[in-house]
Amino acid sequence: MSIALTVTAPAKLNLFLHITGRRSDGYHTLQTLFQLLDWGDTLHFSPNDSTELTLTGPDMGFDPADNLILRAARALGGEGRGMHIQLDKRIPVGGGLGGGSSDAASTLLALNQLWQLAHSNEELQAIGATLGADVPVFVAGHSAWAEGIGELLTPVDLPARWYLLVFPETPVNTGEIFSQRQLTRDSAPITIAAFFGGHTRNDCQPVVAGLYPEISNALKWLGNFSEARITGTGASVFASFDTQAEAKAIQQQAPGRWRTIVARGVNCSPALEQLDLPI
Repeated sequence: MSIALTVTAPAKLNLFLHITGRRSDGYHTLQTLFQLLDWGDTLHFSPNDSTELTLTGPDMGFDPADNLILRAARALGGEGRGMHIQLDKRIPVGGGLGGGSSDAASTLLALNQLWQLAHSNEELQAIGATLGADVPVFVAGHSAWAEGIGELLTPVDLPARWYLLVFPETPVNTGEIFSQRQLTRDSAPITIAAFFGGHTRNDCQPVVAGLYPEISNALKWLGNFSEARITGTGASVFASFDTQAEAKAIQQQAPGRWRTIVARGVNCSPALEQLDLPI
């Protein structure tokens, strides 16, 4: 079975996360800034002679029978079309890095091209929104300021930074965090200019750190070198640095029990570049 297309599904960081309210349907309104990374999962697409959609991959961390990748393919009308997808999973499940959403977005972008469906990016974003609140930002493929429940996106060009990410082996349940009574839900909205002035935080971080001691430990350790935050509702912890060399020097000092990576922040998704799509 020959591979027709290989596409990256980049990870994201929430550089900040303010929860500004709660709607009557239970969804929380928020403000955040999505920073895309040059690191993530990889998906390989191979057309087959059957009419089945199949997914395989080592150490995926979830049941391949029902997941966002196959749901994305079906949402494009994939029933009756044959395609095998192999996933090389690097983004930790439950790490707050958007792995599942990014996998779904790259699936939408790749299959739209392979199946010659000619959906616009806006149409693919709308399909992605039915799969998860974070999918549209990965389909749009640009670091972005987000409001609403995360669906109102404004592309932002961010300055070049390198990030050290620490992965405590402690998956966090997002629903658990948003159900906590002590979670701040009334942060005042800010402007993009205020973000660049440094007036931000992650409203989920005190709750996550209180519930998960190992994440608290990672925040304290990384905070010795630079401001450390969780991304989303965790569990991944990150800090930014001016250069790759600086980030790697700190990485070498990390406790051996934690997996770590150094990644570069990018404004445009590598998936768009690989598919030769407008950026």
